Amino acid sequence: MSESTDLLREVACSGAVPRFEIPGWRERFGVVAGITGRGEGGSRGFDLGLWTDAPVGETMNRWRAFRSAEPKFDGLILGHQVHGTVVQWHEAPSSGWLQLEGVDGHATQRPGLLLTVTVADCIPVFLIDPRHKAIALLHAGWRGTAGRILARGVETLVKGAGSSVSEIVMHCGIGICGDCYEVGSEVVQECGEEAEGAGPWHLDLRRTLKRQGEGLGLAQISTSQWCSAHDGRQFYSHRASRGRDGRMVAYLGIL
Repeated sequence: MSESTDLLREVACSGAVPRFEIPGWRERFGVVAGITGRGEGGSRGFDLGLWTDAPVGETMNRWRAFRSAEPKFDGLILGHQVHGTVVQWHEAPSSGWLQLEGVDGHATQRPGLLLTVTVADCIPVFLIDPRHKAIALLHAGWRGTAGRILARGVETLVKGAGSSVSEIVMHCGIGICGDCYEVGSEVVQECGEEAEGAGPWHLDLRRTLKRQGEGLGLAQISTSQWCSAHDGRQFYSHRASRGRDGRMVAYLGIL
């Protein structure tokens, strides 16, 4: 079983790029771990979505600003996510921007390589093995959660870094809360939860991921108190905007 489960609220960073980081991880683990926010500048704000109707030049300028906010990272990994369970280990040195197809999770031991996933309600899952200095970042919507992407991420750390499951620390980041996420009974059941009553049914993905982490035997599990839908002034929500909103980028890297 997990040692403890803490409710955390990511803290806003200073600077021109709207960012919220997991409190204490930079000092405790020597990593940067957080997510971008909506910021200011109209309805689109600091939208980092690559597959939208936003002008390409504006989007890339925002990405450049995001990268300049953490200049110690010379490489950045991003996947074209498909709500799957593929988690890729990154070992070879990399610089610049590596874009991969069909990958929803990334793991590495390499300092200076920033792992990223895009989200706008789905849960970014942060994993770190402090002893082996290994990290993983996962994109977990309901399909990824039901498909056990968390178990795949943990397995990748065990195989790639020799991690011990009991030493892995997990944080379920900013995403939609259960009260805001109404789904069909089949979605609830696919994620291993009970769809009681006549509906409507609500799914708390972070609670489900927490239970999965406990079942795997992870050392520590924390959960964000922010909701991408409730806290729409700070974050993007695909569900609350009915598909019209932008995208945030969750990031994790070893300093």
